[in-house]
Amino acid sequence: MNFETIIGLEVHAQLLTKSKMFCRCSADYASAPPNTHVCPVCLGMPGVLPVINQKAVEYTIMTALALNCTISDYTKFDRKNYPYPDLMKGYQISQYDAPVGHHGWFIIEVNDQKRKVGITRVHLEEDVAKLVHCASPGGESYSLVDVNRSGVPLMEVVGEPDLRSPEEARQYLVKLRSILQYLGVSTGNMEEGSFRCDANISIRPEDSPDSTAKVEVKNMNSFRAVYRAMEYEAKRQRKAVAEGKKLVQETRGWVEGKGKTVSQRSKEYAHDYRYFPEPDLPPLVLSREWVEQIRSRLPELPEVRRDRFVAEYGLPLYDANLLTSSRAMADYFEACLRPEMPNTEISDCRVRPEQLCQLLDLIHKDSISSTSAKMVFEEMFNTGKDAASIIAQRGLSQISDAKHIEIEVTTAIALNTQAVADYKAGKASALQFLVGQVMRATKGRANPKVVNELLKQKLEGG
Repeated sequence: MNFETIIGLEVHAQLLTKSKMFCRCSADYASAPPNTHVCPVCLGMPGVLPVINQKAVEYTIMTALALNCTISDYTKFDRKNYPYPDLMKGYQISQYDAPVGHHGWFIIEVNDQKRKVGITRVHLEEDVAKLVHCASPGGESYSLVDVNRSGVPLMEVVGEPDLRSPEEARQYLVKLRSILQYLGVSTGNMEEGSFRCDANISIRPEDSPDSTAKVEVKNMNSFRAVYRAMEYEAKRQRKAVAEGKKLVQETRGWVEGKGKTVSQRSKEYAHDYRYFPEPDLPPLVLSREWVEQIRSRLPELPEVRRDRFVAEYGLPLYDANLLTSSRAMADYFEACLRPEMPNTEISDCRVRPEQLCQLLDLIHKDSISSTSAKMVFEEMFNTGKDAASIIAQRGLSQISDAKHIEIEVTTAIALNTQAVADYKAGKASALQFLVGQVMRATKGRANPKVVNELLKQKLEGG
C-alpha cells in the first residue's frame, strides 16, 4: 500500500522587543549572567500583575498580515496550565480560542513548483525559563533554572497539515524565517533558540481521508534536523504499519547524534491544559484603524522583492533568489546600485556598500587588475579599509603603460622559447602560459588585455 506523508508545523519565534511580554525586564537575555533579567512578575511571585507589551501585539499583527491572515476584532489571553519546572507560575499566559490572526496562507516553492500552504493561527504568549542540565563529580544529575528567558514575548505560527514531504517542511521554515526577518520582528536564529519548530506528522493511504495517529516531534534546532527527523519519522511510521503495529498519538524527541526519534510521553490534548481566560489581563479590541496603520508600514516582502529584482535589474531568477534570501543582503545590493538608499550593513561584513562600489569602479576603469582586486577585497573585508588606501599602501595599481609592459613581454618571450614554439605550432594554451609569466613578473599589476595584445603582436609578427 502506498502512503502519503502529512506534516504540519508549529513555529515559535521570540519577538525583538526591548522588554518582556508582561513586565519591564530587558528581553535581551542571551549573553546576560543567569537570573539577572528578572523581577517579581517574571519570577511568578504571588500577587503580581502582568501588563501587556503593546509592541509585541503590533509585531504579531504585522506577521499575521504578512501571512495573509484575518485579524481578529477581539482577542484575549488565557492560562495554559502544566507542571514543568521551567514554568515559574505553574501556568503559561498564552492564547487559546481567540488568536490575533487566523486562516492565513503563503506560497512555498519546491523543485520549481509553487504550493499554497495554510496558516491556522498566529498567536502571542510568553516564553518559559531555561533549564540547564548538569552532572556532579559523583555522577548525580541535576538541573538549574535560568529565569532570564521567562516572559520573553513568544509568537506562535501554527500551520495547516498541508506539507507532504520533508523537503516541503524545510522550505516552509526557510520561507517563514525570511518573512519574519524582513519584517524585523525576530532574528529567526534556530541555533540560539529564537526560532523553534515542533512538527506533527502522520501518514495515510493514498486517496484516503483517514490518517494514522498524529505524532509530535520536538527538539529540532536546525533546518537540517527538521528534514532528517521528518524523513526518519515517515519511514518509521510506514514500517510500523507494514508490520501490523498500531501507531499511537505521542510526543517524540529528535536525537541528533543517533539520527532517530524516541518516545517521550503521550501527546496532550487541549483539555489537558485546562485553559481558562487570564483574569489579570483585559481582552483586547484590535481597531481596524490600527490594523490598517500597521498594514501600511509593512516592508516589501521576499517574493515581491525577488520578482522586482528580476524585472527591474534584469537578474536571473537564481541570482535574485540568492540576493533576497535575507533583507540585509537585498538592502546591501540595492545600496550599491542606488546611492540615495539608506546605508545598510550585512552582519560580520566590514565592507560598506560605498566601499564596494569604489572597488568595482576602479576595476571598471582598469585602475586595478581583477587578480589584485581579490587581494584588495580580502583586506577590505578583514580591516574595513577603503580600496584606494589599500592599493596605495601595497602598490597594487594596475600598469597599463604599453612601454613598461613591453619590456616584460620581451623578457618572457626570450626566456620561454618552448612556449613560443608551441604557440607558433598552433597550441593556443601556450599564450596563456606567457601571459602568466608576465603577470608574475609584474606581481599581477599588468593590464591583462594589454599583455595579450603585445604578446600576439610580437609572436605573430616575428
